[in-house]
Amino acid sequence: MSRVGNFTGKLYRGEVSYDIVGRKKLWYTISALILLLAIGGILFRGLNLGIEFRGGAEFVVPKSSCSVTQVREVAGSTGATSVVVQELGESRIRLQTEALSPAQSAQMIEGLAAECKVPANEIKIQLVGPSWGGEITKKALLGLLVFMIAVVIFLSIYFEWRMAMAALVALVHDVVITVGIYALVGFEVTPATVIGILTILGFSLYDTVVVFDKVKENTRGILGQSRMTYSEAANLALNQTLIRSINTSIVALLPVAAILFVGVGLLGAGTLKDLALALFVGLLAGTYSSLFVATPFLCQLKEAQPQMKSLAQRVLARRAGASANRKGADGAGEVTAGTGGSGGGTDGEGAEAAAVTAAAAVPERKERPHRQAGPRNQPKNTPRSKR
Repeated sequence: MSRVGNFTGKLYRGEVSYDIVGRKKLWYTISALILLLAIGGILFRGLNLGIEFRGGAEFVVPKSSCSVTQVREVAGSTGATSVVVQELGESRIRLQTEALSPAQSAQMIEGLAAECKVPANEIKIQLVGPSWGGEITKKALLGLLVFMIAVVIFLSIYFEWRMAMAALVALVHDVVITVGIYALVGFEVTPATVIGILTILGFSLYDTVVVFDKVKENTRGILGQSRMTYSEAANLALNQTLIRSINTSIVALLPVAAILFVGVGLLGAGTLKDLALALFVGLLAGTYSSLFVATPFLCQLKEAQPQMKSLAQRVLARRAGASANRKGADGAGEVTAGTGGSGGGTDGEGAEAAAVTAAAAVPERKERPHRQAGPRNQPKNTPRSKR
């Protein structure tokens, strides 16, 4: 624990530093590859929208003595074409179809009750029209748009518009990756998915604001000095908040991973997988974007300002001057050392030569003329009688 604390303290003080901002091309390349994969999943596989978005009918049957195959056969006998059958744990089966007429719905309930040997009133049914599903989709997209606009306004007021743009880029980065993973995996998009996406956007924004607040603190009055550029000050802020961001993400990911891999994978709690997957992917993407996308992109915007370019030139000029001074001092030391041992003379001769050199380097001091030694001659007083 003490070693971890010492390491964290060194990161905070800048004694140990990772050049995160300076490697922005590497982080941009990684993000670009993941984004291409996600966009490819959205374009070529598409999203598996639930009936809340596309409309349709959903029947939940108590699983007593029927199988998934039997339920699918009953759905086909009623004329349903788009049929999705899933087991919900060990006690229920869910059947989803396209929108059905009232007569088809009644026939479906009768067939499921007879095949599964359960009372008809125990079969839960949910009918969603296509227009209602489209309205839900529009409201979800509108809520996401309002959230983005509110983020830009808030960050522009609290920080500046460049930080707002960097945070917005990170948020879009997180949304596209999360939606793309959903398309690749084929999980059903439900209202729980939308809730999960909005939740991880809030987490990503929180993490970005924490980093930006430290960047703002480190760069306050930065134009009045010539020791550090804006990117270097921002990189120090990243290192100072690195451990905190990692710890926060791990704590948030542990319960989500338990829901996703244990609850869904082992226990079969299928109703939780939509929310769990959105949270798990979004938390990972949000942590990555806050550290490796938002801040490097912010530095890229800031370094384009004329005053920041001038600051970078002053910093480089100062470092070049300091390097030249060090080389000059090292060269003078080498010359002095070489003089003491040249000519194959004795140590006394070398010391004498060094002393002569040192004496020559000291400017001569002009000596004042000495007064002649002897008794002091003072004027004698004239007697009063002769005045």
